Amino acid sequence: MFQKFEINGVHSTVDPVLRKYINKKIGNLDKYIPKHARDSAHVEVFIKEGKTKNNNSCTCEVTLFLPKQTLIINETSINMYAAIDITEAKLKLQLKKYKELHNSAKIRRHLMGRFSRKSA
Repeated sequence: MFQKFEINGVHSTVDPVLRKYINKKIGNLDKYIPKHARDSAHVEVFIKEGKTKNNNSCTCEVTLFLPKQTLIINETSINMYAAIDITEAKLKLQLKKYKELHNSAKIRRHLMGRFSRKSA
């Protein structure tokens, strides 16, 4: 779980059921963050509910602060739960890219050394 996890509602209230769902979906993504970045990573979730004349739109915006980068994912859907699910999928992909980019060079050298020793 993240050290700092904030959930804010804009033009709407966040009920306990929705808060629990967000914790379940977004809170479990810390396993995709490298171990050295887990201590300083924190998340802000903004839930916005907009109503126009003909349709309702729900927006979920997740800002994830990491040591060398900030990830911002914004998704709008008709249903709040659908917006959270889509945001979770996008954030998971971004975290996998972050982990590949900022992975320790020491680990890469260690793995490459193992492969070269096995083939020799």
